[in-house]
Amino acid sequence: MASTNFCQSCSMPIDDPAMAGTEKNGAPSKEYCKYCYQQGAFTTPNMTLDEMRTVVKTEMEKRHIGQEIINLAVNTLPNLKRWRNSNN
Repeated sequence: MASTNFCQSCSMPIDDPAMAGTEKNGAPSKEYCKYCYQQGAFTTPNMTLDEMRTVVKTEMEKRHIGQEIINLAVNTLPNLKRWRNSNN
């Protein structure tokens, strides 16, 4: 089974190259999705971890994803690269 890469900001799977964000030089990001990262910068640079928790939960609920999976995604956020050293 192939491993899955997850956005290091929102935890969304980014195995599909179309879902990858972009670096300053236009190359696909290996760490962040297109919703979180464009042209080498976060699309919402001042977002807090708590705000990201709300966004992730809301977007997953819109897609009728089960609560267990939503909880897993939200609880994973503090361990991702963007949030690891966050005080939120």
